[in-house]
Amino acid sequence: MKARTVQSEETRLHLQDAHSRVMSIAAVQEHLHSTGGVGPVEMTPYLAKLCETLATSMIGDFRPIALKVSGEGGSAPSRQAECLGLIVTELVMNALKHAFPNHRSDGQITVTYDVAGMDWKLSITDNGIGRPDGVFAQAKSGLGTSIVKALAHQLGAQVETVAGPTGTTVSITRATFSVKTRVA
Repeated sequence: MKARTVQSEETRLHLQDAHSRVMSIAAVQEHLHSTGGVGPVEMTPYLAKLCETLATSMIGDFRPIALKVSGEGGSAPSRQAECLGLIVTELVMNALKHAFPNHRSDGQITVTYDVAGMDWKLSITDNGIGRPDGVFAQAKSGLGTSIVKALAHQLGAQVETVAGPTGTTVSITRATFSVKTRVA
């Protein structure tokens, strides 16, 4: 309500951004609560429901951007699923804000979650403007980036961003390493 009454466009955008974050966190919590909040969470249905909620609230009918979920799925403990959901929310919001300034008709954001044993990888990929050739994009340290890094740290995961002229991929990877001993 406040966003509609403020005079400053910058303030209005900040309030709308804060509202979107709060609503997305509420969607994550609602989905986890509906699954009982205890035990493993099946990630493919969870991420699909989360992305459906994000698409409805942030994309709507006026933006021609597709948001889809793919991957092998698997399950995760509820606390890990909550962190992953918050990461997806932040990265999807970031892609919606920055990757498609010209309202392209073929815009797509893909959320992928793959599991191999105890290792997993979450990737959010867009086919937006990315980083033009020859342009150095300074690493951003905004609120969303800080949130993603903090959540990845909580999960014992690494964040990697690859951006080019045809889009951006942010991957959060947790790989457990086993030490192999050689017999001499």
